[in-house]
Amino acid sequence: MDFAQEYGRKLTTAEQAVKVVKAGDWVDYGFCQNVCVALDKALAAERGRLRDIKVRGCLAMRPLAILEADPKREVFTYNSWHFGGYERKMAERGLCSFIPLLYRNMPLFYRNDIEVDVAMLQVAPMDRHGYFNFSVSNSASMAIAEKAKKVIVEVNANMPRALGGQEEGVHISAVDYIVEGDNPALVEISAAQPSEADKKVARMIVEQIEDGSTIQLGIGGMPNSVGTMIAASDLKDLGMHTEMLVDAYLAMHKAGKLTNRRKTVDKGKGAWTFASGSRELYDWIDGNPGLAAYPVDYVNSPEVIARQYKMVSVNNCLGVDLFGQVSAESAGVRHISGTGGQVDFLTGAYQAPGGKCFLCFTSTYTDKKTGAVKSRVMPQLAAGEIVTSPRSQGHYLVTEWGMVNLAGRSTWERAELIISIAHPDFREELIRRADEMGIWRYSNKLRG
Repeated sequence: MDFAQEYGRKLTTAEQAVKVVKAGDWVDYGFCQNVCVALDKALAAERGRLRDIKVRGCLAMRPLAILEADPKREVFTYNSWHFGGYERKMAERGLCSFIPLLYRNMPLFYRNDIEVDVAMLQVAPMDRHGYFNFSVSNSASMAIAEKAKKVIVEVNANMPRALGGQEEGVHISAVDYIVEGDNPALVEISAAQPSEADKKVARMIVEQIEDGSTIQLGIGGMPNSVGTMIAASDLKDLGMHTEMLVDAYLAMHKAGKLTNRRKTVDKGKGAWTFASGSRELYDWIDGNPGLAAYPVDYVNSPEVIARQYKMVSVNNCLGVDLFGQVSAESAGVRHISGTGGQVDFLTGAYQAPGGKCFLCFTSTYTDKKTGAVKSRVMPQLAAGEIVTSPRSQGHYLVTEWGMVNLAGRSTWERAELIISIAHPDFREELIRRADEMGIWRYSNKLRG
């Protein structure tokens, strides 16, 4: 096959490509940085022709033209696998719905259970072998392309080429239309500056990490603080096996900590499934044989994670109740993010030889509406609040007040341990509520 000729035959404009979308279709926008820009604008412009268009996306990094053009949701119904800041705002306006997901199941959902009429994916330029690279968003991109009746790729020369792994690109023979976009720069995400509480939590976790450990860092400022502190530590020969590749790993690499030499799976390579961060991070990914992009059903497979010697998982949460139920995706019925891979890594890391899984959070937060300081440790989760990790899975909990391990603990032991890491101002009330709920022993140490 002459790939250049094939490219020329399939090359078209965004405006022409979206003509393939018809009323009632399911259109897939892909994940994070591979959401198209030119095709999104062109589809929005077709609003008058279309009706009942359902769109799936995830962690949209830019405002979506289809939502801006349809503020009453008359034509486009947008659905997200995991909310970022923009999607959270759209949900509050009634313009974004959530799709519940254990992240590892994303490719399976596409291959086994859902329909895709048209897939639109932003990709790196075609190589000499005819492959378009999915760049910094592997996740389920191949599964989406396989399931779609029509595949449109939007080429962006600014997307780095991420080596696999597996399923890191789609061949031109599986593509129906090619659009050359305006080559926008990838969106850069700056890590939030850690608070003193974040630093205290990070120090406690770093003290639990040993040389030769393999590290997973979840989304959020606190896990990123752990990675930054690792880079400044005396730890050595660390490995990377993570769903999200962030700048903290680059910092570890630059400090000589991240070698991947002692990994038991993918030895010598850092495995990941999507990336978001700085321009320097994207440059590090480009053509780097020391990094391996995999689909999420591999990276987040508990069986694969469990094979990593000394696997350490660090994830954020929003709060916990006295039974040990962990909330990481909603505040009451207000949806904030998603389950992501938290449960995947809690399961796999605990089963790994020498593995540990940490859930970290600050003990309090300030209510933006009232200015009141509230506890993230609650007697019970608020009505409608989603349980991200069940009480049977959350083991190490860490706040700035300490670290506890709930594995194998009874309800009254859990209550005592969890209250011990709550902010002191709220402990007496939490003890009173635990007593009322029948999960407090009168001999518990905290009762005084």
